[in-house]
Amino acid sequence: MAANTKHELIERSVFLMIVLTLLTISVGGLVEIVPLFFQKSTTSAIDQKGNQLDVKPYEPLRLVGRDIYIREGCYNCHSQMVRPFRAETERYGHYSVAGESIYDHPFQWGSKRTGPDLARVGGRYSDEWQRAHLRNPRDVVPESNMPAYPWLDRPAKVDDIEAKMRALNKVGLHKYSEEEIAGARAAVEGKTELDAVVAYLQGLGLALKNVR
Repeated sequence: MAANTKHELIERSVFLMIVLTLLTISVGGLVEIVPLFFQKSTTSAIDQKGNQLDVKPYEPLRLVGRDIYIREGCYNCHSQMVRPFRAETERYGHYSVAGESIYDHPFQWGSKRTGPDLARVGGRYSDEWQRAHLRNPRDVVPESNMPAYPWLDRPAKVDDIEAKMRALNKVGLHKYSEEEIAGARAAVEGKTELDAVVAYLQGLGLALKNVR
């Protein structure tokens, strides 16, 4: 009877139910999330076998391209995470590992696939193909339903690149040197947003490019 009384007390009290629900979710979330901060496979640039990956912080042009990719909502239609299933790996290549994304803030894994997964798109097409595809996708893929992005053919914004790199040094594993930060604006000067997005795409998935 005592147990039933306690259950009735919880079920009849909205406040108590909310507090206990939040407590349960918080404890469960911490149990799942906290260990990830201490697992080398999620905090280091290594693959599933512990091999070192050739993953580096984004150079300035790719960093600008990544931000444009996010600004234009590309993640709404494209994921960047190949699942470990045969149908996935046959189509896209080696499945994704956490070590590939240690410099992504925020990461772009996603789950929506109106368009194909882009985790292994780097080097799959030429720069010119990528530019044509972004300007008007139907010029290279007639059946594509992807929108065109002709406005990307304009100068890339460079006045905040140093601030972005310093911010990433604070929130992630990035270790941009002051020399790299000082030279960032010159590396992006004269480039278009189109150049930046293409540079970003062409670097995706190269760390595991030749692994099957």
